[in-house]
Amino acid sequence: MALLIVFGFLAGAGTALSPCVLPVLPIALSAGATGGRRRPLGIVVGLTASFTFATVALVYVLDALGLPNDLLRTLAIVVLLAFGATLLVPPLAARLEGRLSRIAGSVGGIGGARGEGFRSGLLVGASLGLVYAPCAGPVLAGVITVSASQPFTAGRLAVALAYGIGSAVVLYLLMLGGRRLTAPLSRRSGALQMAMGAVMVVVALAMLNDYDLRFQSALAKDLPAFLVDPTQHLESSSAARRALADVRGAPRSKLAAQPVHAAAASGAARRLGLRDFGAAPEFTDTQRWFNTPGGRPLTMAGLRGRVVLIDFWTYSCINCLRTLPYLEAWDKRYRAQGLTIVGVHSPEFPFEKDAGNVAAAIAREGIRYPVVQDNNLGTWNAWGNEYWPAHYFVDARGHVRYAHFGEGDYGHSEAVIRELLAEAGDRVGATMSGAHGLQPSAGVTTPESYLGSERAERFANGAILPGRQDFGSAPAPAQDQLAYGGTWTIASQTATAGPGATLMLHFGAQHVYLVLGSPGRARTLRVLLDGRRLPNALAGADVHGGVAAISSQRLYDLVSLPADGQHVLRLEPDPGIQGYAFTFG
Repeated sequence: MALLIVFGFLAGAGTALSPCVLPVLPIALSAGATGGRRRPLGIVVGLTASFTFATVALVYVLDALGLPNDLLRTLAIVVLLAFGATLLVPPLAARLEGRLSRIAGSVGGIGGARGEGFRSGLLVGASLGLVYAPCAGPVLAGVITVSASQPFTAGRLAVALAYGIGSAVVLYLLMLGGRRLTAPLSRRSGALQMAMGAVMVVVALAMLNDYDLRFQSALAKDLPAFLVDPTQHLESSSAARRALADVRGAPRSKLAAQPVHAAAASGAARRLGLRDFGAAPEFTDTQRWFNTPGGRPLTMAGLRGRVVLIDFWTYSCINCLRTLPYLEAWDKRYRAQGLTIVGVHSPEFPFEKDAGNVAAAIAREGIRYPVVQDNNLGTWNAWGNEYWPAHYFVDARGHVRYAHFGEGDYGHSEAVIRELLAEAGDRVGATMSGAHGLQPSAGVTTPESYLGSERAERFANGAILPGRQDFGSAPAPAQDQLAYGGTWTIASQTATAGPGATLMLHFGAQHVYLVLGSPGRARTLRVLLDGRRLPNALAGADVHGGVAAISSQRLYDLVSLPADGQHVLRLEPDPGIQGYAFTFG
């Protein structure tokens, strides 16, 4: 944790030198250049405190209320406009100054100060914290929230505080320099105040039209990544990655530290060498239950006496979907002999939290065993799970005996079921389930690829930043690369097509899947392979005549080739279609 706190301090200092901080500088320089000598110190103290609150508390609040992730940026723009408009109109500035003075118990205010002005600076800095919060990049998001559903700890607060202090130190030095530069203009503090107000309004309007993001995107194309975002090198260092992983907390399940197979791969019943990993965690912080009598919840205690298979999955994960035929076959074959399968639906994307979407997926896949929504990842965390899909096998005493992560080795998993049933005294007979399903291709070279800015990698366009952007003509992607063309609105997890939008992908695989949605109404996605309309013989289940109809938010099967190969995929979506992530098979 000490290393992570140091890292947070350095990352905060780096952020204060990045283009993202430009909207804050006019306010900081204006407020710091006037008032007493202690006013800049009050500003940085207030900024650090409010920034820490904004990045910790507000993120949790936004997630809990289901509000959009870019709401903080919108609030920052509103604060900038309010500050700028106030400074532009001296009577408004004077009235606000009087109120701040009464609240702070200080004579100082926004436009000037009599006395030291530490308290008035504290209030100004507290307001800046909300403006500065959107500058917190993936590092702080990963450290503080990891998942907004995880419990709050003093360690995460310490890292956020270190991040804020690192930024505050650099801003304090900038304010001291600004004070020296603006001292000769102190006699014209009113005019300086109005000029800074005008700058704030201009910056807010620029942010409203995403010009700050476009500026940063332009820099990203022409400058080294370290100059665009000084925190990027820190984030990618091995020490930082280890520390970021540690802050998530040690897995609560001993199985998470085990290799993929927690038992020896012998096929004979009662000779699998199954270990005992202790009592299984309960279902925790769950929402709606499906396929149970009256929708009533199940408990591990109530399932005592039955063998239980816990399946962590999410309905837009192709790896999870390919395991479902095996789970359904095991449920059909062994339910009467004492097996209960419980699907724990732990979502990756926000739309997967919708109970209607989950119910539709359950019906579409023909799932008959119980499924529970784990929207806050409460049960996921209780098990210390880290994978989709993940299968945990629990004996009739309620003890975890085996786990398998990922696809494959279905014969061994069925042998585990049969052994645990035999241990419980159930007669399983000699007949196997006969389970079979689609197997993953062994020749996939392209990794899972995300379209949102949070995890965007390998784009021929360079750095993918949030906001509305016109990428122009899509550059030709190299092997395993992607490329945007036309207009897209990029969010942290999604990319929404605009006029002339195209998306190109140079992939190595047999099957291509893409998580898509079309809010409000169905829209059309045109699919081309190697420059030609995708023929039906090579199309996935959701493409007909080179076109896919996109409506519900789910995983779409786009390409199905007879064998693995290297190809270039070009997608031409109607404006309004949202893309999330490519997966391959």
